[in-house]
Amino acid sequence: MIKEKILKRMRRKKRVKAKVFGTKLRPRLSVFRSLRHLYAQVIDDEKSITLISASDLEIGKLKEKVTKTQLAFKVGEELAKKSLKKKIKKLVLDRNGYRYHGRVKALADGARKGGLEI
Repeated sequence: MIKEKILKRMRRKKRVKAKVFGTKLRPRLSVFRSLRHLYAQVIDDEKSITLISASDLEIGKLKEKVTKTQLAFKVGEELAKKSLKKKIKKLVLDRNGYRYHGRVKALADGARKGGLEI
């Protein structure tokens, strides 16, 4: 069951990676989702460097209890702040084989609310 799930994700990832490429003008926003945390990176594929990164670990403990999806939204907003400081406004989303719902969608929505164009 688990192996099959991972294989399906890898197939989706391969399909997405064939189409998505980050340039200097429009870097790639790569999302990684573990069971506990969420990580996002803005990557320039031409130079193969990470320009910006954000995760829910940076946000730290919040006073009120929040769900993982709400935390993902805050990560998206934090990523948008950092991107706008580096004058990056347009990104292309690499969902890394994950379906576009839940935490991945919340992160993208948070980035859009923060002022990015995805």
